[in-house]
Amino acid sequence: MNATAVLRSEWIKITTLRGTVWSLACVLLVTAGFGILASTAQGGAEVDGDFDPLFSVLTGVGPGQIAAIVFGTLAVSSEYQSGLIRATLAAVPRRGLLYAAKLAHVGGLTFAVALPTTLLSFLVGGAALGDRALGLGDDHALLGVVGGAVYLTLMALLAAGLAAVLRSGIAVLGILIPFVLVVSMVLGVGSSAGFADYLPDRAGQQVLFADPPTDVPPLAGLAVTALWAGAAVLAGWWTLRRRDA
Repeated sequence: MNATAVLRSEWIKITTLRGTVWSLACVLLVTAGFGILASTAQGGAEVDGDFDPLFSVLTGVGPGQIAAIVFGTLAVSSEYQSGLIRATLAAVPRRGLLYAAKLAHVGGLTFAVALPTTLLSFLVGGAALGDRALGLGDDHALLGVVGGAVYLTLMALLAAGLAAVLRSGIAVLGILIPFVLVVSMVLGVGSSAGFADYLPDRAGQQVLFADPPTDVPPLAGLAVTALWAGAAVLAGWWTLRRRDA
């Protein structure tokens, strides 16, 4: 099979699985929903010293990353769980091409959904904040909208890479979801050396703030998350090449 045929076949797989379709839809629903709800709640509240107008409208990216992780995981692990991977590898012996096609769809679809989602959250959430909202032309605003979409994409790719290594959706979700919900937060509170600021979720989420709470610059934080995702993707590629189905 040539590259076009492989891309087409992987597109059909991803877009016909209920789990991947619903998890991708949840990226939109959860990210925009939480962001709009948070902004609405803060619209009439008194401003305190911790208020960040950009994070207020993009706060849904935090819970939305769970849906992105689920999407990236299922896009790769579903074939291993069903046993279809044997037929796929027989049809596409060029494993690097197969893996690249999967990742292209994971990254492309996630970003295609995440970018309008963060923009929607920014615009509707900003309307709820009223005079305290930022405009797209303000400092860090456009970076936050685009960077939030990039961050969600990187987390989906991180999950996809780990799924290729572990070959189990349950294992990947059992590691990543508790990590981003609990472990990273606990380490962030207890770490005096700042190590937690370079974990994939905490580093990447600095782009969501007009005034980042750590010393890691927003673009550098995204670069750190990209390194984590890249390492997972490379590990997945090595595993796919070295191990049989």
